[in-house]
Amino acid sequence: MLIFFYLPIVILVGYSFNASRLNIVWAGFTLEWYAAIWRDAVLVGALYNSLYVAVVTTVVAVILGTGAAWLLYRYRFPGVRLINTLVFIPMIIPEVIMGVSLLIFFVAVQLELGFATIIISHVTFCFPFVMVAVQARLAGLDPALEEAAQDLGATPWQAFRKVLVPYLAPAIVSGALMSFTLSLDELIVTYFTASAATRTLPLEIFGRVKKGLDPTLNAISTVFIVSTVLLVVATELLKKRAR
Repeated sequence: MLIFFYLPIVILVGYSFNASRLNIVWAGFTLEWYAAIWRDAVLVGALYNSLYVAVVTTVVAVILGTGAAWLLYRYRFPGVRLINTLVFIPMIIPEVIMGVSLLIFFVAVQLELGFATIIISHVTFCFPFVMVAVQARLAGLDPALEEAAQDLGATPWQAFRKVLVPYLAPAIVSGALMSFTLSLDELIVTYFTASAATRTLPLEIFGRVKKGLDPTLNAISTVFIVSTVLLVVATELLKKRAR
């Protein structure tokens, strides 16, 4: 099963260095297709769109996820289990259903499709990952830390900012990296919530693949794969540190 899963990826990466434009038979080693990425204005524009959406999504997801995790930890109120369940649903719901439901919602509230709708959609399924990471870190928090800070004269906000945030930093960064990765390569939800002027890189790749083989897409996909692997590895390392 591992071979079945990873062999196509290995082939894709290998053929990104193939000198043949047909991308069917090996014709020698080249880095031409990586250089061609930056000469393709449409592809570069789509990449910038993806990076913009991923960065904004990550910032908003970190704020919402960290705040939600802290409030659910700090305060006990009726319906807390229901809220936890509702927050986690976007993590498991099929992406097609989420994309269609979000599109219907945006049409209903007359919100024009664009960067705003993409970012709202991505935050919807990204911030629960931040929340989960922070909640896991909070589970091992010693309540005496906050009490000691306040006994020494810190206000609740100062105690949170100077004591709890540094303690939660590994979990926050881990959730941020996961959010950035998920947003950067999201296709299905973006397909339903983007406009023609706000095409992201996954959408551009998807559209070009349907037209035929293009070695430039192999190159940009390889860059995506390497970036994603590095981010996931960094996330896992930070999760271990957070534990």
